Amino acid sequence: MWYLYLDESGDLGFDFVTKRPSKFFTITILAVGSLDNNRKLIKAVKTTLRRKFRQKDRIQELKGREINLSIKRYLYRQLKGVKFGLYAMTLNKKRVYEQLTKEKSRVYNFIARKVLEQIPFEKNDKERVELIIDKSMSKPEIVEFNSYIRRQLEARLNPKNPFDIYHWLSHETYGLQAADVFCWGIFQKYERSKNDWYDIFKKERIRFDDQYL
Repeated sequence: MWYLYLDESGDLGFDFVTKRPSKFFTITILAVGSLDNNRKLIKAVKTTLRRKFRQKDRIQELKGREINLSIKRYLYRQLKGVKFGLYAMTLNKKRVYEQLTKEKSRVYNFIARKVLEQIPFEKNDKERVELIIDKSMSKPEIVEFNSYIRRQLEARLNPKNPFDIYHWLSHETYGLQAADVFCWGIFQKYERSKNDWYDIFKKERIRFDDQYL
């Protein structure tokens, strides 16, 4: 079983005159290659939530932008021995063609595809693949995303291997929470040239990290 947890940081706002959107937009996939490692990943997030927050302040979800570096470090220590890799693509929004700035779902789908292109599906002969995404799209956007991704990947996936796409709530999905924490570190490297968190995990976990445009 392959679990691919997809999350994003930044926004897809393009009005740099009257508003203050992010300059970059990052999509990251946290890829876990077995049921056992996925269980360990989930346990690490649960342990961090339970031990690093007081009972009265107990939160349901780890968010990269909200937790401090010491909690991120603690989570990373819990993940020692868990086999997973990170694949990311960061869009330089100021270089996006003007006509595309009005088609945000199209831009999102394209960047997601660019990340998925880096996943070594050819090495997966027999296993089911699950792509899990934060449930933030409308129903028409979900249909469009699923159809687009399936079309793009069908040539690379073994027809015998089941491929499922799920849109789940992040506060109920611990793997997505882990992806969010790492995605935030990658995004901050581009958005603010802030590498304190990124430098901790980049050597061991980054399989692909690039900028588009």
